[in-house]
Amino acid sequence: MELTTSYERVLPARVLQRFELREVRNAAALLMATNPSEFAEIAGVLSEFALSHDDVSSAGGNKSPVARRLDLRFRELGWREARHDTRVTSVLMMQPHRAAGETDRTVVENEVRNEGYWIDNVKGRVALDVEWNAKDGNLDRDLAAYRALYGVAIVDVGVIITRTQTDLREAALTFDPRSTKFATTTTTNLAKLEPRLTRGDAGGCPVLAVAITARCIVQ
Repeated sequence: MELTTSYERVLPARVLQRFELREVRNAAALLMATNPSEFAEIAGVLSEFALSHDDVSSAGGNKSPVARRLDLRFRELGWREARHDTRVTSVLMMQPHRAAGETDRTVVENEVRNEGYWIDNVKGRVALDVEWNAKDGNLDRDLAAYRALYGVAIVDVGVIITRTQTDLREAALTFDPRSTKFATTTTTNLAKLEPRLTRGDAGGCPVLAVAITARCIVQ
C-alpha cells in the first residue's frame, strides 16, 4: 500500500517541522474533513508538545512520563480510553412439521463474546494511541483495533503517536554516554510502524502516524 502525504497541506508548520509523519489513505486530510474539532485538538497538542532532557535520558517503559503526559492532555480535552468488544449471536430457527402436529418453530441461539483491545484515546470518530517506547507488538494490537472499528463504521481514522529511533538514541548518548535509552529496536518506533502501514495491516482504515523526534527537545 502506498503512503500518502496529505498531512503536508493540512497540519501546522510547527508540527511538520518537529515530527516525522506517515499516513495511508490520506488520513490527515480525511481527519480534518470528517472530524474537524478532533483534528484541531490533535494539532494543538502536538504544537505545544516538547521533550525534556529527562524524557530522553531517563528509563521508561510502556507508560513513561511522555506517554502519560500526552494521554493526560487528551483526557483534559475530553478524549477517553475505550475498549472495543464484539458479540456474535447465531440463531437457528427450525420450522414446524405440520403433518406431525407441530405448530411452533424451535429457536436455538448461541452468543459468543470476544473482548477486544484497549485504545488509549477515543473521541468523536477518531481512535488515537500513544506508543512512545512500548513493545513493538503493541502496534499490531493498535492497527487490528482500528481495522475492526473502521470495519463496523465506528471510527473514520486512527492515529498513532510514536517516536523516531536513531536521532533520539543519538540525543540520549549526548546527554549520557552510558545511556541505554532507545538502545533496542524492538520497541515502538516509526521504523517498526511504517512497514505495518504499507503492507495494509489496518485494512481499509486511514491511519496517521506521528513520530516524536529529537527536534522536539527543548534546549
